[in-house]
Amino acid sequence: MRGPKARQAVALGLLLGLLGLLLAVTSSARLERADLVINNGSEPASLDPGTVTGVPEGRILRGLFEGLTVKHPRTLEPLPGVALTWELSPDGRVYTFELRPDACWIVAGTDPARFGERGDPLTADDFEWSWKRLLHPLTAAEYAYQLWPVRGARQFTELPIDRVYATDRAAGAWLRTEAGVTRVGLTGFRLLDAAGPDGRGGADAVRLLVAAGDRLRRGAPWLALGDTLVPSAVDGLVRRVQPQPAPTVAALASEPYESGWLVELEPPANGEAQSAGFVEHERFRDEVAWPGYVGIRAETPTTLVVELAEPTPYFLHLVSFYPLFPVNRRCLEEARERWPDSWEIEWMRPENLVTNGPFRLLERRVNDRLRLVKNPVYWDADRVAMNTIDVLAVEHYGTMLNLFLTGEVDWIDRCAPNLVHRLIQREDFTPRPYLGTYFYRVNVKKPPLDDVRVRRALALTIDRRAITDKIMKKGERPNWALVPHGIPGYTLAELEHAPPGAAFERYEAAFAADVARAKELLAEAGYGPGGKDFPTIEIHYNTSEAHRDVAEVVADGWKRNLRVDAKLLNQEWKVYLDTQRSVDYDVSRSAWIGDYPDPNTFLDIFVTGGENNRTHWGDPRYDALIEEAAVTVDATRRMELLHAAETILMEELPILPVYTYATQNLKKPRLGGFYENVLDEHFPKFFYWMDDAELAERRAAQPPEWERAPAGGPRQGLYPPAGRDEVLR
Repeated sequence: MRGPKARQAVALGLLLGLLGLLLAVTSSARLERADLVINNGSEPASLDPGTVTGVPEGRILRGLFEGLTVKHPRTLEPLPGVALTWELSPDGRVYTFELRPDACWIVAGTDPARFGERGDPLTADDFEWSWKRLLHPLTAAEYAYQLWPVRGARQFTELPIDRVYATDRAAGAWLRTEAGVTRVGLTGFRLLDAAGPDGRGGADAVRLLVAAGDRLRRGAPWLALGDTLVPSAVDGLVRRVQPQPAPTVAALASEPYESGWLVELEPPANGEAQSAGFVEHERFRDEVAWPGYVGIRAETPTTLVVELAEPTPYFLHLVSFYPLFPVNRRCLEEARERWPDSWEIEWMRPENLVTNGPFRLLERRVNDRLRLVKNPVYWDADRVAMNTIDVLAVEHYGTMLNLFLTGEVDWIDRCAPNLVHRLIQREDFTPRPYLGTYFYRVNVKKPPLDDVRVRRALALTIDRRAITDKIMKKGERPNWALVPHGIPGYTLAELEHAPPGAAFERYEAAFAADVARAKELLAEAGYGPGGKDFPTIEIHYNTSEAHRDVAEVVADGWKRNLRVDAKLLNQEWKVYLDTQRSVDYDVSRSAWIGDYPDPNTFLDIFVTGGENNRTHWGDPRYDALIEEAAVTVDATRRMELLHAAETILMEELPILPVYTYATQNLKKPRLGGFYENVLDEHFPKFFYWMDDAELAERRAAQPPEWERAPAGGPRQGLYPPAGRDEVLR
């Protein structure tokens, strides 16, 4: 038990953010308290499952929508969701999902009299359409790549919208005319055909059968892929051929569109004649690409078949991830027609949004709260306890802690770092390690950060122990790699640094050695005494006291050890995301939380051109290793390939790793169905309030030194209509 001084320290913490607390309470005065109130830390950027990437958005979407599977709240193993059952083919490539016949959408609107009305049935077509939308480049979904394990899915996403395509599958050509020049190439789909279902054709040679001055004739061979002759889909005189053609199918498939053009043609007198047999991208997607190549099809209203390019051990985890949730097509398309300029906002309003999860959206007050109410037509409604949930958008640490300690909020996911040591013995504060890495992205195209020696010097002079022990103080571990600690069977590939050991004295000595090496690297790059002055750089971060504190430690270390000046740039969440997406920064605060317990969820971010890369970095060696790992069945070999990829990442350093995360949850002791897990994912469907008897049973199993805290919730408990779920106890 902690003594009076400790309790006084927490009481003093109540003074922090008092104004914010009063404002929060006042803003909610007209709303009856929800059964459960949680703080989300920020206003969600969107409620569209297909376009968001953040933890705050995902937390809400897991209440409003549901995928084919859901995760067990403790083990994270896949449980049936919209899919009642599934089967996997013997070769591990084809999943057949059977959907629940009673799965449905709920009618949109805020009229309580209509809350129980069933909407349209939820069918396999909803998943096929939603996944097609996720993959479509016009959606600009940063998580589209999560579906790339599906056969043809990556080729669908990467198909450009600025050219026309041959409908003849054997030809598989594209045309692009610009500034009077028409270029011809092969689509990624045609190259997928050439490689074959096992990909072995990817090593076949690519040979042009024409030269400048020759004439292409429709139907005549013009190209060889291994032993296969490709017929021309166009007539025209060859002006020029690609001076450096890709030597193999695999090499051409890695970039089939921009640098992958093969011949340039003289413009004909009749441009229409040249493009006969070609269609624009949307028609090609609908009529050729999707039905012929992409392995997603609704065989019946309740049967969804998914064909993978290669066995994917974590695929059932992916289909429980919010980007793969279905969205209601009719709801979205009606919004587009009604509000052509603002449909992306309008269709997510409570009166318009159609969902399928355990809860529905009743009210939204921007920068204050969202109110979720139980969905009575949800297929598993009898196992949902909470009738109402409020999700707040409080960013200030002091305010959110005050709201929690005064009983206004039942769960917050972070706390003020300077109070962690005062809270650590409380039963309602249970930090645990989890799969998340805190790091800085680097704009590798901006001098002097385009020099890897500079990036390595900056990485070596981050005082990670000071950050974890003096700022965060919740069990975080210093990390010199992207992948966090704790993934079974995987060895981290750390950036080269002096081994710190466990003792603080050894860490100090190791850090001093790293600083000395960093000074040498900066001198080699031409900066420092006798060299050029290092320009001031900017550390970009989103609004958060902890992010500011970390940035100050990093900037101070660079100043003291390298004489590098760094100023801080703070931006609100949405602006911060836009800045990072456009890579309009020097060094930008970042983090990645694992979407599934596997190194791939971290490493595939940084493939060349990846939506979540956001550094301008790319390396064909890295890309090849990630691709090979994706098709490798042997678990040991797969981990070796991923380790090799991370080694390249830590040599090139487009990111500067800092630490591995620990959870920061404070939750009321009476809240059941909430488990600390390695992904720090929590599911409103499973939440309930324990009665006094169950709470006493839970407390009896706790360490005796834990300090009791206000239990929260109703003493009689709040259980789902079906009663306690013994599986989750």
